Amino acid sequence: MKVVLPGGTGQVGAILDRALTAAGHEVTVLTRHPERAHDVEWDGITIGPWATAIDGCDAVVNLAGRSVSCRYTPENLRAMMDSRVDSARVVGEAIAAAARPPRVWLQMSTATVYAHRFDAPHDEATGVIGGTEPGVPDYWAYSVEIARNWERAQAEAPTPATRKVALRSAMVMSPDRGGVFDVLSRLTRLGLGGPVAGGAQYVSWIHDEDFVRAVDFLIARDDLEGPVNLSSPGPLPHRDFMRALRAAWGVPVGLPATRWMAETGAFALRSDTELLLKSRRVVPGRLREAGFTFSHPEWPSAATTLVRRARSVKAGGPPL
Repeated sequence: MKVVLPGGTGQVGAILDRALTAAGHEVTVLTRHPERAHDVEWDGITIGPWATAIDGCDAVVNLAGRSVSCRYTPENLRAMMDSRVDSARVVGEAIAAAARPPRVWLQMSTATVYAHRFDAPHDEATGVIGGTEPGVPDYWAYSVEIARNWERAQAEAPTPATRKVALRSAMVMSPDRGGVFDVLSRLTRLGLGGPVAGGAQYVSWIHDEDFVRAVDFLIARDDLEGPVNLSSPGPLPHRDFMRALRAAWGVPVGLPATRWMAETGAFALRSDTELLLKSRRVVPGRLREAGFTFSHPEWPSAATTLVRRARSVKAGGPPL
């Protein structure tokens, strides 16, 4: 199978690239800074020679977009919006112009599209789209608008021969350096892995092995299109999430953090508190209905496997 990964040099792209290549597939990564033999240069905005990689491929998995691990300044928020919408639009243009269009286009999206919520989980059928919740920062609505525009750019692309799936992904947990699991693990080992702002907010997550398996599943299933939640069936409150992570690392204590402490820490890490404070209680309704079985459905056991792999990486082993 020939697979094209626009924006495939980030954490999630590296996970997919490794797994697909190891499975014997031919992978092409579209990137602004090509360095490897299977990298092809693109700008994520305009059609260019890179479009020939899409013509004749079997699947496109578009992961392009500015990282959300940054301060949510107006400039960065606009860059998040433009990089996602522009890349989805131009991928759609390349597919529409292809003589042999791919049979499926998986477009990265985000579980952040759902409302900040504690009382019930969000699946694709009954989940509440966010943006109008009372008592949350105004810019959280902009994050939801980014997700909606991201998905709209894919949905409106004139690609009738190509099935389209929007991947509403939760945080992908892997031991790769710089990923969310790596950052949370470093804080945990420093004794800072306690609950933030009380820890009642839900954390939605997916083990990287299940993320890869879900992508394979969605490529193969011709009957699935539209939004699909890529999240484990076991979201849990932040306090419980961090307790399980501490147990996996063998760290008995994690200092709790107030909201203002979280804001100070996020500023130091050049990140934003939305990633910590928004309650993302998301479940994989469509995947489960289609018969997908998770290898890592619950966080305590998933955290244990990830810690084992992280220790292997520190010892010089591979991340997978």
